[in-house]
Amino acid sequence: MLELKAVPLTPEAFAPFGDVIDTRTADYFHINAGRTRRYHDLARVETLGEEARTLISIFVSQPITLPLDLDFLERHPLGSQAFMPLHQERFVVVVAPPGDVIDTAEVRAFVTDGCQGVNYRAGTWHAIQSVLEREGEFLVVDRGGEGNNCDEHPLAVRVTL
Repeated sequence: MLELKAVPLTPEAFAPFGDVIDTRTADYFHINAGRTRRYHDLARVETLGEEARTLISIFVSQPITLPLDLDFLERHPLGSQAFMPLHQERFVVVVAPPGDVIDTAEVRAFVTDGCQGVNYRAGTWHAIQSVLEREGEFLVVDRGGEGNNCDEHPLAVRVTL
């Protein structure tokens, strides 16, 4: 079993896997007569393949217990997938670089601080949603359309904080 200790999520550490979505470190400009700050273009949305379209969904996830034991990682080869907590929910992120085979030496675990979201690049291996402490609601942006956009790969992983 691969054992990982989740480290704090930073844009630099997460860059090989996608984008950290965090308004605290992003630039903005004012809109709506100056009453609204627009944090623009925080993540690259990828929708690959014919008849692809962007989906916006809300996921409601039940909390996990630690240590977190995983049996598999999944990937979406035809599009990115973004998760943004709606109520400052902390969650565990387990990722591996894109490819047909998962290199266990490249698997990483992160823990968000509740104000951060993530955007997995197309093909990035990742764990299923793993919210801490309490039920969590997440705004999710991903790909819809024709084609198989979810692969699973068996991998035993244990994550601690």
